[in-house]
Amino acid sequence: MNTNSASKKAISMVCLIAGIILLAVALIQDISGSGAGWRGPALIIGAIGILLGMYLFPTLKHHRSIVNFIFVFPLLFTFVVTVIIPLCLGVFYSFTDWNGIKMTGFVGFTNYKAMFNEPSFLWSLIITILFVVLNMVLVNVVAFMLALLCTSKIKGLSFFRASYFLPNLIGGIVLGYVWQFVFNNVLIKMTNNISLLLKTNTAMMAIIVVYIWQYAGYIMLIYVTGLTQVPKDVLEASQIDGANAVTTLFKIKIPMIAATITICTFLTLTSAFKQFDVNMALTNGTGSVASFFGNYLTNGTQMLALNIYNTAITKNNYALGQAKAILFFIILAAVSIIQVRISNKKEVEM
Repeated sequence: MNTNSASKKAISMVCLIAGIILLAVALIQDISGSGAGWRGPALIIGAIGILLGMYLFPTLKHHRSIVNFIFVFPLLFTFVVTVIIPLCLGVFYSFTDWNGIKMTGFVGFTNYKAMFNEPSFLWSLIITILFVVLNMVLVNVVAFMLALLCTSKIKGLSFFRASYFLPNLIGGIVLGYVWQFVFNNVLIKMTNNISLLLKTNTAMMAIIVVYIWQYAGYIMLIYVTGLTQVPKDVLEASQIDGANAVTTLFKIKIPMIAATITICTFLTLTSAFKQFDVNMALTNGTGSVASFFGNYLTNGTQMLALNIYNTAITKNNYALGQAKAILFFIILAAVSIIQVRISNKKEVEM
């Protein structure tokens, strides 16, 4: 028995060591940009070797946890390869002169200093924050009102719910071009040749309108779910006590769906921060606006995600674009954490 256990342990260690080596070599080759064709098979064989080594390790006590890990491993591996590794590489490349293909050396915080000396980036950051604040309020208000309508006693509730949710199923690029046609061809004939997309301030209003139209239906469904979970006996008791509709709404329904409000606020905040496709399709970020230094900028409606895309792809400045993306990630993570903590505190108070 001991001999069998020792042999299993030896095989297990061989598989683990071989798997780790193959996995590390494949990842190093991939990061360095090597064109070796064996990287993919080595990555897969290495991962299988690690799993096999863990499973063969002669300790029955841990077999259940190892089997559970094996089932979770595909999702975990995908998350690490597609999220964690690119994030770490992005942080690394933001301190270099990377041109999208190769790098020649480190430049320290030069890219971070450059973006704060760029008026167009600062303008994009400001209008993105304003866009997020406005839409976080407007989308949730509109969605909540639609949810109240879709949980009332009217006929055709399924039709209304499907109709309000339908715009969310349309891709942002397609949606942007459809609304561009509406603003420039349909509404212009109804408003005496006035297009909302001609001026920077009205173009931002147009983007906000389209975003609310697209996203309110999705948030509405979450509010509908929360409102339908409010106990009916509580609502009946409030009616017996003489509470009117307004009192029931603010004193019973809203406090009891505080968790739903937290989720909807978080989703709206993160989605508005990452707004890209509608912005690009509707205005492509164009618009003349006075900068902080007296001159004029040409990116009056360009929000942060589109600014990062244009820096990296259009201007081929990948290192600077990566630095902007890292700052974007830090801002989004910080704001999201603060928002969730404040909302959770409000839930406890309610």
